[in-house]
Amino acid sequence: MKTIKGPGIFLAQFVDDKAPFNNLKDICKWSAGLGFKGVQIPTWDSRLIDLKKAAESKTYADELAGIVKEAGMEITELSTHLQGQLVAVHPAYNELFDGFAPEALRGNPKARTEWAVDQLKLAAKASNNLGLNAAATFSGALLWHTVYPWPQRPAGLVETGFKELADRWLPILNEYDANGVDLCYEIHPGEDLHDGISYERFLEATGNHNRACLLYDPSHFVLQCLDYLEYIDIYHEKIRMFHVKDAEFNATGRSGVYGGYQSWIDRPGRFRSLGDGQVDFKAVFSKLTQYNFSGWAVMEWECCMKHPEDGAREGAPFIQDHIIRVTEKAFDDFAGTGSDEAFNKKVLGI
Repeated sequence: MKTIKGPGIFLAQFVDDKAPFNNLKDICKWSAGLGFKGVQIPTWDSRLIDLKKAAESKTYADELAGIVKEAGMEITELSTHLQGQLVAVHPAYNELFDGFAPEALRGNPKARTEWAVDQLKLAAKASNNLGLNAAATFSGALLWHTVYPWPQRPAGLVETGFKELADRWLPILNEYDANGVDLCYEIHPGEDLHDGISYERFLEATGNHNRACLLYDPSHFVLQCLDYLEYIDIYHEKIRMFHVKDAEFNATGRSGVYGGYQSWIDRPGRFRSLGDGQVDFKAVFSKLTQYNFSGWAVMEWECCMKHPEDGAREGAPFIQDHIIRVTEKAFDDFAGTGSDEAFNKKVLGI
């Protein structure tokens, strides 16, 4: 068994134009002061990273790592969630997702997709230059508008959708393979990869590509009423990243999984700061440790109530307290009687 690394923090929700959140050096110092040991960097935010430069210049990548190291931390992974979303966008969502792309590309879906694919490939090279072995992303979605089968889905629609999704991602996955990096899809509502079955469909459509891996975040499964512990039992061999995020689901007689179009604070399913929701993190950390997960436990703060700085301040010790330092000996070694092959045969009566 291996001891999970951490605590880490995903910086996306904390970056701001105000100090100390407006540059990598200061936000790392702030994070380290709270007890975090690693930072996950959103590659779309130029206040933290120049992705193209990190992909093309090992010197610049080393400088980035040096800034983080100076604060006593490590870079855990790079994130391309927003760019990954744009690899596959159904036209119904064009305007809503245009804000994820540079202004010059808005209103031009073809150019936007080409930019997104290039961004993913740059992140593969940047991850390699930084010495990282995993990266996070979203899959995007062509089928999400049909997630509820009314009107009835025509025969073959799902198969065609996943084939197209796989065709778009295969060149990207090959680039990650060439750079020795696992691409970890965050399984998330709004993505075509939103549960185990949809991930399996995608994996099959890619020819079981060895770099098509998983980012495990139990909060999204609480909101779907999916068994987030059995999920680890089923997919542990593909889990390469871990977002520590809490959630709760409190169904009512008026609203359930779909939330009735309500705001986050009023939805039955909502994200909470660590320890304030319903995720059994003792069981989650135990299962991941049992299956030799060797990556980082990275806090992703999303809460409809608590201030983000309070969530971060509480998050580092919460994760630290849940990381299991694995034992180097069996608890019953004191009662061992020793053995050799002859002794074993004698015990067996042979």
